[in-house]
Amino acid sequence: MNHYLNIVTLEEAVSNVQSGDSVFFQGAAMTPNLLIDTLCNRYQELKDVKIIQIHTHGEAKFLTQPYSDSFKLISCFVGNNVRKGVNTNNGDYIPIFLSEIHILFRKHILPLDVAFIQVSPPDKHGYCSLGTSVDITLPAIQTAKKVVALVNSQVPRTHGDGIIHANQINFAVEVDQPIHQISNQNPTAIETKIGENVANLIEDGATLQMGIGNIPNAVLSNLENHKRLGIHTEMFSDGILPLIENGVITGEEKEIKTGKIVTSFAMGTQKLYDFIDDNPLVHFKEAGYTNDTSIIQLNPKVTAINSALEIDLTGQVCADSIGTYQYSGVGGQMDFIRGASLSKGGKAIIAMPSITQKGISKITPFLKQGASVTTTRAHVHYVATEYGVVNLFGKSLKERAKLLISIAHPNFREALEKEAHERFL
Repeated sequence: MNHYLNIVTLEEAVSNVQSGDSVFFQGAAMTPNLLIDTLCNRYQELKDVKIIQIHTHGEAKFLTQPYSDSFKLISCFVGNNVRKGVNTNNGDYIPIFLSEIHILFRKHILPLDVAFIQVSPPDKHGYCSLGTSVDITLPAIQTAKKVVALVNSQVPRTHGDGIIHANQINFAVEVDQPIHQISNQNPTAIETKIGENVANLIEDGATLQMGIGNIPNAVLSNLENHKRLGIHTEMFSDGILPLIENGVITGEEKEIKTGKIVTSFAMGTQKLYDFIDDNPLVHFKEAGYTNDTSIIQLNPKVTAINSALEIDLTGQVCADSIGTYQYSGVGGQMDFIRGASLSKGGKAIIAMPSITQKGISKITPFLKQGASVTTTRAHVHYVATEYGVVNLFGKSLKERAKLLISIAHPNFREALEKEAHERFL
């Protein structure tokens, strides 16, 4: 089959990167760590190499000494493995909606010299799959001068737009190894209660958007008695599998790709990847499609469930920084909050515990100094904690403060009421 591919060694593959180049890394479960680590081995002969990515997994050696003298990360989202580096001289962050990152590539605002990706082996027609991460990878390889791929027999073949011909790959390295997995964790009592509160907002026939984590999983575990739910999301994990098996998720009421699960990437256990493999039920699209507000809003009852690091008494949501410390990224929160708000019967929900793991209230009088406003107070509708759900849409500043205090942790309500009284008289 591989007569379609130019097979080379890892060293030959990464030799295509030159000093001053911009190199794209595919992300999530598909992170091509073998290519990345082999590139790092060339640090003594390279300088001023820019790394462009959203959310990768595995060790980010390029952000540590001695490699960081040769490489600098310019990230459009920040994950755990690069968080420390992005907040130093070794990295930087671009605030941008996930729906618009493709524009940076296609309009050559961020021109790419080389793209590092991971794909399935070519089929009998010479076509490879981008696997579980199409997101911004598709526009990256369409605009990069050279494409270097790990061709991995354990990459699931996914349906949708993530199919590329082997002749689009300049250099290929054959491997046989598992892609990244994340395991499910049992939600805490607080997360379970939040899941129950949010599930009560979801109507039969709704189209869902939610991410990875214990709160989305807690929501999904409370939907067994729902009917005719659909999925149009930027990503999903194992949490939807029982609902598909039990006939809760059918997608029959969706207007866009009726009956299909639409996503830009997925990450979870091997069970999830086995489900996705060669499954025409799941359509992988680039993020410029999945997160396009004009497309999202066409589905009925779009219910978008996102989270926050903190929210002030007027409803301003910070979801991507802790003060000036860049913690994650803008991502797709605003794309889906706006899309859900414009959808017929849609609901935009911010769901979060009332306090941090250190016992600090996440509902605050003011956002921390230097914190970013990920979602403006004009966009915020529903806010859910373990203490209930409030709807801020159409509410005045004073009304918002009162509602948010009602779902804050009881230990902080008196102090918040005092702050609200001083601010709003």
